[in-house]
Amino acid sequence: MNSTTLTNLGHNAVAREHARPTYQAYQILHVTFIIAPIVAGLDKFFHLLTNWDQYLAPWISGISPIGGHHLMQAVGVVEIIAGLLVWIKPRLGAPIVAAWLCLIILNLITMGTFLDIALRDLGLALGAAALWRLALEFGE
Repeated sequence: MNSTTLTNLGHNAVAREHARPTYQAYQILHVTFIIAPIVAGLDKFFHLLTNWDQYLAPWISGISPIGGHHLMQAVGVVEIIAGLLVWIKPRLGAPIVAAWLCLIILNLITMGTFLDIALRDLGLALGAAALWRLALEFGE
């Protein structure tokens, strides 16, 4: 077998791997959990999507030494870092995003409002957990 044949076999193996539905699901979730945390994190500074401060439980804002608005900006920084971590090392970043979303859910539940968003974030947390499981097979 010459090197051209080996190269073609390698290329075909990669093409078959990328055609697998599980790999495609991994890619969809990977891109999602890069973009979503980074966009949400950046928007904590610009409030183009929403006023994020409204989602912070008053009791958390009350105990924060930097106040609610600045705390939400710090949250934005954490979200940006989490999105970048998913990009670079999804095996590590995905469970961090899942845990972060669970903390957001707890925050919303303690407010007793925005329960629809808490439910949505539960779906996102489960998606991040699924990404973590798939990253164990496909990711770094």
